[in-house]
Amino acid sequence: MLDLSEIQIPGVTDPFAEEDTGKGKGYVHVRVQQRNGRKSLTTVQGLKKEYDYNKILRKFKKDFCCNGTVVEDLELGKIIQLQGDQRKNVSHFLVEAGIVKKDAIKIHGF
Repeated sequence: MLDLSEIQIPGVTDPFAEEDTGKGKGYVHVRVQQRNGRKSLTTVQGLKKEYDYNKILRKFKKDFCCNGTVVEDLELGKIIQLQGDQRKNVSHFLVEAGIVKKDAIKIHGF
């Protein structure tokens, strides 16, 4: 009997394969997650490790008038979490501060 898992068709990607997190490509992912009710959470993932995440978080909190924290994930590394939908503010700040180029920011959301 023919095992279909061994057949590979060139140019076709597996939709169920593990999604590339963009680590190798150098993207910064800015996502928003809906919490309960009208509350939401913005996450920033993929910044370079040499940046001081706590200083960036402090600046975010001061400029955007929101609370936030830095979360350490085993697979994804450090992630900045902010209260509210701060996607536009975060992307604008990262570009203006020269931390990331505009084409290296991926904004995900609703």
